[in-house]
Amino acid sequence: MDSAVSDVATEEELKAWQLDRTRAPIATKIVVAGGFGVGKTTFVGAVSEIPPLQTEAMMTEASTETDDLSATPQKTTTTVAMDYGRITLDDDLVLYIFGTPGQQRFWFMWDDLVRGAIGAVVLADTRRLPDCFPALDYFESCGLPYVVAVNHFEGTPTFQPDDVRDALTLPPDVPVLIMDARKRNTAVESLLALVRHALDASPG
Repeated sequence: MDSAVSDVATEEELKAWQLDRTRAPIATKIVVAGGFGVGKTTFVGAVSEIPPLQTEAMMTEASTETDDLSATPQKTTTTVAMDYGRITLDDDLVLYIFGTPGQQRFWFMWDDLVRGAIGAVVLADTRRLPDCFPALDYFESCGLPYVVAVNHFEGTPTFQPDDVRDALTLPPDVPVLIMDARKRNTAVESLLALVRHALDASPG
């Protein structure tokens, strides 16, 4: 995995790949971020063409005061380092996908996970939209392109992308999608939206 990570493409290389009609295979890195229990591990597992690397640990009573399970009462495990997967798009674009840990006590890992990425998918849950604010603030501060993918959970109201945009006060150029992290096609569409947005946002 280390060698693959070291060879990922920058935004400029991705732009050149898009313009090159020969379209030589290119590999690039993205991250999937968001609040605790929003579906990052599920997202990576749904799209990965290889068995995903997951660092799930059983939750214990020691975390009850720091991890809010009110919206996810059935959750019994949590990511303590990262999730990792890979997907090939258009036969010649390989995405290495890194899922960040959601809990604040693991945020110190984000700088390493984000290094070299061309963009991020920020997962949001409309039952607790404020949980995605730290990720939005992080990517805004470091200038990394991102899209917001609303992971629609069963039994919750359906909102339009513009409603979510207004609630999160997102810039008009940031794509907002409604998806289901369990369904590969909608998760892949989120990745494609991110790649397009990263290309549009890159200079040149």
